[in-house]
Amino acid sequence: MRPGDRITARELSPVTGIPLTVPAPDEGLTHLQFRRFAGCPVCNLHLRSVAVRHPEIQAAGILEIAVFHSPAGELRQYADTLPFALVADPGKRLYAEFGVESAPRALLDPRVWLHVLRAVLRSTAMLVRGREGLPSRRQPHGRLGLPADFLLASDGTVLAAKYGEHAYDQWTVDELLQLASRAPQSPSAPR
Repeated sequence: MRPGDRITARELSPVTGIPLTVPAPDEGLTHLQFRRFAGCPVCNLHLRSVAVRHPEIQAAGILEIAVFHSPAGELRQYADTLPFALVADPGKRLYAEFGVESAPRALLDPRVWLHVLRAVLRSTAMLVRGREGLPSRRQPHGRLGLPADFLLASDGTVLAAKYGEHAYDQWTVDELLQLASRAPQSPSAPR
């Protein structure tokens, strides 16, 4: 997917809550982010940074959705701690449609090593405190997924896309907000 491409509207079912129409027809912009697997320490590190700034994301008129290739049952335990929708795609249909891949460089790229260390330390501390569990030992689609981000207009136009080169290569909240500020205004999108 590239900027200017268009996706067809579809309904996604978050692991908790009501189904969502993507792209959100009346809510301005949709940030569809693809993560690895439920409980992934590297993904959790990033998602916590998004959760802390979620009010800013909402104020910019962005609907936040994170997709994982884990089953809903595994993902559901994390849904209560995040203020945005989590979608399970264990068959990786959305991953295939959006061209989101897996590769050994996800964890072998030296640029990810510091983030992996931080993520493992954070996850270990949360595990010891009883606030998080271990991810499933069995990951049918592996542990080498690459992240991807898409900013979608309400008509389905891809406004921006990023395919990660390693496991921690995604938009920061600042980058997302900057991209949203440059997006064409829709009459219903709050700014």
